[in-house]
Amino acid sequence: MKLSHRVEDGARLASLLWEFGPGWRAISSAVVGGGIGPVAWALNAQVVAGYSRTDPVGHLLEMAPPGPGVGMLTAASVERFTRARDGGAEAVATVGLRVPTWAAAPEGAPDPELAPMYLPGTINVIVAVPVAMSDAALVNAVMTVTEAKSQALAEIGFPGTGTASDAVCVAVRERAPGGPEELFGGPRSTWGARIARAVHAAVLRGALDWVKRDDSTT
Repeated sequence: MKLSHRVEDGARLASLLWEFGPGWRAISSAVVGGGIGPVAWALNAQVVAGYSRTDPVGHLLEMAPPGPGVGMLTAASVERFTRARDGGAEAVATVGLRVPTWAAAPEGAPDPELAPMYLPGTINVIVAVPVAMSDAALVNAVMTVTEAKSQALAEIGFPGTGTASDAVCVAVRERAPGGPEELFGGPRSTWGARIARAVHAAVLRGALDWVKRDDSTT
């Protein structure tokens, strides 16, 4: 992974680029490269808290390398990313907790769609595992990432399941012709369990760091 910086909107902002190379595919909720498809890189780019551009796709592609990839934005501090590994699964997270959100909010709660697209409170998670997974297993892996993230947040007493603008990417190896692929990505499957532990550790570390820094400024 490569950490770089740029000056934009009067601020020094960090970007984290993870280059996988050929032979990978991913599932993602990101604004660039969302869905399931081939992936050569994943970019997590920091923007200012008052981000006002209306072309996030174009903005990300200005910063991204060529080829297929996944791009996501956050106003959290990217240079304070956290990283964890477990049995070959690797997770990287950037954590901002300023906008707590419950997934099942009461009817009439503020609509996140009416808020700016990218807010300071954003938890972005990128995961890579060196095995092939079926499409169903990839969907299951995203569920596992989300559950592990929420578990970490619950452990620090965070009043929500995440934030309204969280993004996730799970990258896996492409299946070789006639080769094996994992059929399950849930938390009790071999690779799902490793993903869960890596994500939990990365998000927990990032959340604790955010709380510590936030407390120091109050």
